[in-house]
Amino acid sequence: MRKSKFSPQQIAKILKEFDNGKSVEQITREHGVSTSAFYKWRERYAGMNGKELKRIKELEEENRKLKQMYANLALDHQMAKEIIEKKL
Repeated sequence: MRKSKFSPQQIAKILKEFDNGKSVEQITREHGVSTSAFYKWRERYAGMNGKELKRIKELEEENRKLKQMYANLALDHQMAKEIIEKKL
């Protein structure tokens, strides 16, 4: 997955600008973000401040790493099972 060029604090600031009355067109032009990215951010992170947003991103990254670790362990377990079955 591609890393965002915007920090969580910047995303929160951009969303706050929208809440304060700026139009989507103005925001996308000023910050160089696509409208689809803006709406995805709004859907995911509406109402959060920078610290909450940063914590969510950290948790998502940790979750991704844990899923990868589980997949590797499950594969190792499956291979060990097959080896044991062949020996019997």
